[in-house]
Amino acid sequence: MAAEAERNPSSSALEPRPLRLAGHGGLVLAAEAWGDPEAPPVVLLHGGGQTRHAWGGTAEALAREGWQAVAVDLRGHGESGWSPDRDYSVEAFANDVRACAAHFRRRPVLVGASLGGMSALIAEGEAPTPLCDGLVLVDIAVHIEVAGAVRILDFMKARPEGFANLEEAADAVAAYLPHRRRPRDLSGLARNLRAGSDGRLRWHWDPAFLEPGRGPRPGQDTSRLERAARALRVPTLLVRGRLSDLLSEEGARRFLELAPSARFADVSEAGHMVAGDRNDAFTGAVLSFLRSLGS
Repeated sequence: MAAEAERNPSSSALEPRPLRLAGHGGLVLAAEAWGDPEAPPVVLLHGGGQTRHAWGGTAEALAREGWQAVAVDLRGHGESGWSPDRDYSVEAFANDVRACAAHFRRRPVLVGASLGGMSALIAEGEAPTPLCDGLVLVDIAVHIEVAGAVRILDFMKARPEGFANLEEAADAVAAYLPHRRRPRDLSGLARNLRAGSDGRLRWHWDPAFLEPGRGPRPGQDTSRLERAARALRVPTLLVRGRLSDLLSEEGARRFLELAPSARFADVSEAGHMVAGDRNDAFTGAVLSFLRSLGS
């Protein structure tokens, strides 16, 4: 498929352009796109508590290879709309994925990290006909380590009072991700925060996402995810961070038993947030998978 696309996009095509996509029920989802709008689309779906800026240089690298890379803010995250009925169930996120895929004239490749991957797996696995031309799951599978998921939720629930400045927020991230070097330039971190009326900085998501019964919870949808994995009919790649405390080696192996045609990449020196920890290795794995789709 990639062979059909222009391999040398102009420099202007490599500049991100804003998009607005219609999610389930018409909820407006903010997105950015890189590359030729007529090129085969790759939709990037971040994890819970992140934004479309979580992918590092991956989107531009995909555009350079002749793909249209589209990074989306999930509902209630970043600049996307907050659910008017505070629905942040896995079904709502999966419905948004279905709506996003329908936006394009040709079936996209879906790349989903954590919550984005779980939503994409359900959307594709339950589709009566293929929704996408390929699926990349980033450090998420059917069976996860509940303790790792709880650690993520605990981080998200911490500091509801927000931060006085970017330095305070960076300190919190550094404590949560001790294996990652603390950046000197905090401009990227700023894109994941919003200023409140009190002047304090808070993470860029709807607080209702964390309310009991509102959002996905660890281990809640295992049976549904198993059925979806068994039903996969499209080329699939599972990418795991070798340091991940959410997806273990055993969890990856069990997924590959459910979806035996899926491929697997284990990224060294990366934890759950693979694209942020080792963007070079992650992007290389995704590009290798995308190239194989045209062969």
